[in-house]
Amino acid sequence: MRVSSQRLHFGIEVDFLTHEQAVSVVASLASDAGSMVTLSFFHWAIGYPKFRHFMRLYIVCAMSLIGNRNSEKACEVMRCMVESFSEVGRLKEAVEMVIEMHNQGLVPNTRTLNWIIKVTSEMGLVEYAELLFEEMCVRGVQPDSISYRVMVVMYCKIGNILEADKWLSVMLERGFVVDNATFTLIISRFSGKGYTTRALWYFRRLVDMGLEPNLINFTCMIEGLCKRGSIKQAFEMLEEMVGKGWKPNVYTHTSLIDGLCKKGWTEKAFRLFLKLVRSENHKPNVLTYTAMISGYCREDKLNRAEMLLSRMKEQGLVPNTNTYTTLIDGHCKAGNFERAYDLMNLMSSEGFSPNLCTYNAIVNGLCKRGRVQEAYKMLEDGFQNGLKPDKFTYNILMSEHCKQENIRQALALFNKMLKIGIQPDIHSYTTLIAVFCRENRMKESEMFFEEAVRIGIIPTNKTYTSMICGYCREGNLTLAMKFFHRLSDHGCAPDSITYGAIISGLCKQSKRDEARSLYDSMIEKGLVPCEVTRITLAYEYCKVDDCLSAMVILERLEKKLWIRTATTMVRKLCSEKKVGMAALFFNKLLDMDLHVNRVILAAFMTACYETNNYALVSDLSARIHKENRFEIKVTK
Repeated sequence: MRVSSQRLHFGIEVDFLTHEQAVSVVASLASDAGSMVTLSFFHWAIGYPKFRHFMRLYIVCAMSLIGNRNSEKACEVMRCMVESFSEVGRLKEAVEMVIEMHNQGLVPNTRTLNWIIKVTSEMGLVEYAELLFEEMCVRGVQPDSISYRVMVVMYCKIGNILEADKWLSVMLERGFVVDNATFTLIISRFSGKGYTTRALWYFRRLVDMGLEPNLINFTCMIEGLCKRGSIKQAFEMLEEMVGKGWKPNVYTHTSLIDGLCKKGWTEKAFRLFLKLVRSENHKPNVLTYTAMISGYCREDKLNRAEMLLSRMKEQGLVPNTNTYTTLIDGHCKAGNFERAYDLMNLMSSEGFSPNLCTYNAIVNGLCKRGRVQEAYKMLEDGFQNGLKPDKFTYNILMSEHCKQENIRQALALFNKMLKIGIQPDIHSYTTLIAVFCRENRMKESEMFFEEAVRIGIIPTNKTYTSMICGYCREGNLTLAMKFFHRLSDHGCAPDSITYGAIISGLCKQSKRDEARSLYDSMIEKGLVPCEVTRITLAYEYCKVDDCLSAMVILERLEKKLWIRTATTMVRKLCSEKKVGMAALFFNKLLDMDLHVNRVILAAFMTACYETNNYALVSDLSARIHKENRFEIKVTK
């Protein structure tokens, strides 16, 4: 019960009540009037700043309640103390007193544990919260589902997915089930951080445990799958959602449209967009239009993107800063800086201030066009408007300096990030790792790679590929293979570039069979080897006069790629004066019903004449003219 400072409570006026008198009143009431009256006075007293942070009042009240054999209410007093003292930065002091009260006979209950961890996590004291969890368990407090949920939510909110995963795994192993709000947070944060496979696993596990996913849960999962590029799985999830009676809303459709656009399937996305336009219940919103505009910008279809901007305005929707920034980014990537600046002025006139993302888009476009000084000038203008650079700004500038082989300036920017408290991400580290690898400075690359892993930053496929390329370049295949096999440690999978790098490294050391084994593995995984990889491996067998193996390596390619590769092989073999093998490839080209061009024929004939192989020229010419397959066009 709370009263003003001018009124009496239990015959006591608060303005004249001293701290010692308050303590005496609490002890007296507990003895004479009972626990409820004591609590009533206690809550009245701590309603005033004068007593709110007076620790002895809390302790005496709790001890008095313990004396009345009312431990539950004593724990309530302790929870009040934790909350009150956290307001003035004295949380740890209060928590230590809660633990000390255990020695006085008050065993904190699970509810108190949950409350303390909740308050601690809200203050950002993550490590302290975990220590308290362990301390309470040691003292016999049994955590429940809420205890674990608080820890999971805490780590999810700060983006530490690995720790959240650890706590969630233990929680489920003990038979606890999360509520729907936590379920949604888990799916959203895990997917948002790139742990979509793990999010999907938890989705299935929690459903099996009896949790019924709702529209928000399904939409979060669909969004995560779309962000990962798993469009087929996203649509399968959509079918499952509809099958359970949930109708997709505009946010579900927007996630699918965005995913289709990012996959490069803009026309499919537009058909879904039109379905929304024609819908009676779910019309496209600003996010939907922005996703569609982004898709067209990504394909350099800026006229369509501009058309959508006009269309959304006609529909009464107001483009936001993100919409304009998306369109500005598209024009910058296309080199249309005049239009980008016009849009920037337009958004300002409509009451939307360009944000850092807007400036980053223009800076990125200018850097890619080599207009670095203009980019720095643009940033200065942004700084004058109160903007501060973020990690993306630094990454853009670092990347450009690395392209210009200005490693010193890139490192200076990296160190500046650290100095002003901006945590570099994996793109920052990968940029430096890649440039050091290109410069054959593998010690520096190793240092940055291990530092990133040590501080919890997860390497990407590009990070690993850079390291593998660097080791192959210096001929250290042992370490290259070590990193190749480490890819899966961080959920990465080798792509055609990764395979190409290590196959090239193996070929340089004439390890043909190992290279071929990796090549076959790549083909089996559905990856298409680039032309350099195809030529490198095939030519390696030609060098040892094993043309048959070279042919076998290429035979699994689709026709168009085979023809291109065989044509290049003929040119390369002719330049090496290996006309016998060149003739075999040439005849194979004719078997594929290819019209031979003058350049290839001239190169082959010249090589034959220079090596006195006139019979090969005669045989091939006869076949060409006999079958009328001579192409008069010269290929580029």
